[in-house]
Amino acid sequence: MRGWFRRRFGASYERLLSREVADADRAPEHVAVIQDGNRRYARRQGESPTTGHREGAKTTERVLEWCQDVGVRELTLYTFSTENFDRPPEQRESLFDLICEKLYEFADADRVHDEEVCIRAIGDVARLPERVQEAVSYAESRTDGYDAFVLNIALAYGGRNELLAAARSVAREVERSELRPDDIDVSTIDSRLYGRPVRDVDLIIRTGGDERTSNFLPWHANGNEAAVYFCTPYWPAFSRTDFLRAVRTYEHRERSWRRTRARRALALLRAMGETELADARAVLGRFRDSLPSTEREAIDDLEVDSQETSLD
Repeated sequence: MRGWFRRRFGASYERLLSREVADADRAPEHVAVIQDGNRRYARRQGESPTTGHREGAKTTERVLEWCQDVGVRELTLYTFSTENFDRPPEQRESLFDLICEKLYEFADADRVHDEEVCIRAIGDVARLPERVQEAVSYAESRTDGYDAFVLNIALAYGGRNELLAAARSVAREVERSELRPDDIDVSTIDSRLYGRPVRDVDLIIRTGGDERTSNFLPWHANGNEAAVYFCTPYWPAFSRTDFLRAVRTYEHRERSWRRTRARRALALLRAMGETELADARAVLGRFRDSLPSTEREAIDDLEVDSQETSLD
């Protein structure tokens, strides 16, 4: 009886979250996931680490579907970090075999082609075994012409290495007088991050209970002040409800940010003199709709007052 009630309650809660997410102003465009807990999940089940990674791969397929359902346009999966090279050889080889298998499987899947999913690898792919590099090339070439949705697979990836390589590239060009220091800007660094244009990250999800981002996409996430959602389920047990909670966390943060900006603009409008009112009103107008009704009414009152003052 208790199990039945839990299932019914869980299904109702998931529908509620779905409605909340669907009614939001906008979904995160780029979600990045740290898929933690595969081995711990396997140990809890009395299975080998390989089993945990295979179960986690099933979750990956479901998350890709959930992202498309809510309007996410880019998904990055932290699949193999530079630190993972320190794992025992038998674990690495099993993981490499699984990565190859899934890259070929995804690249040939009807749904990937029907929905025009572009598969890309980001990271120091040259460090990976030749068979993994071949699987990467196959998946990328099979989906190269698509742009409806982007699936980034982070392989041999490390955020510090990524930024260090970009800095070295810029330094070499400056040394050769091919680039002036004054011309270095954000786009200069963007174009040197593994040669892969990536949207700024809106939301990072980490499963498995740890509350850290582990050297993941520092340029694209920290620079954009991405929302972060930490949750306790291991990656193979990560559910649609967990995913919707993560998206809701992002949406609540966005609404809070807009309200803060609107209130600041309202305070600015109240303090401004007549010469600055036009600019202040323009700023405020962009955030008016996210305010409570009482504050919207206050803005309208100020608008009327300022217009009457102008007529006088």
